Amino acid sequence: MLAAIVAPPKRVLARFVFALALLASFVSAAAPASLAHAQPMSADIVDTAVAAGNFTTLTTALQAAGLVDTLKGPGPFTVFAPTDAAFTKLPAGTLDSLLANPDELRMVLTYHVVAGADSAATVSQLQQAATVEGENVMIHATDSTVTINDATVTTPDIMASNGIIHVIDTVLLPPSLASSQAAQ
Repeated sequence: MLAAIVAPPKRVLARFVFALALLASFVSAAAPASLAHAQPMSADIVDTAVAAGNFTTLTTALQAAGLVDTLKGPGPFTVFAPTDAAFTKLPAGTLDSLLANPDELRMVLTYHVVAGADSAATVSQLQQAATVEGENVMIHATDSTVTINDATVTTPDIMASNGIIHVIDTVLLPPSLASSQAAQ
């Protein structure tokens, strides 16, 4: 069963309107043309990521974890999608280790997914969100950036037929997996 998003305390309407306007201008200025025109709205999350061209590692990992069909399903999903460059920031051997361990890989990948289609305006109003993996990601928004744990959202609101992709610059690791790896 997919986890629900944890709602934060109510915010002042003026701040919400300002954040929404700021994010709208950020989206129009920051979205690369290759993403904005990659696929029509009928493309699902996986097809949209494949068409973008900078999620090769993510799509390979989704295949290795057996999650392609899930993210091609009806959703809706919010996916915090790390780019190929984000995967290169992992410590040496981490990606190979994850690809060799489908259970841990599934944990990592589902930690990037939240049930529901949450726009950047919605995400920026949250303090945390429950992931499909089961643990929460922490969200921090300022006037110009949104971070998910330690990852910065570099391109928000890439629409797909079954949800929304927010591009991030760092791979998110579930706290339970990070602590179990530290204990080894």
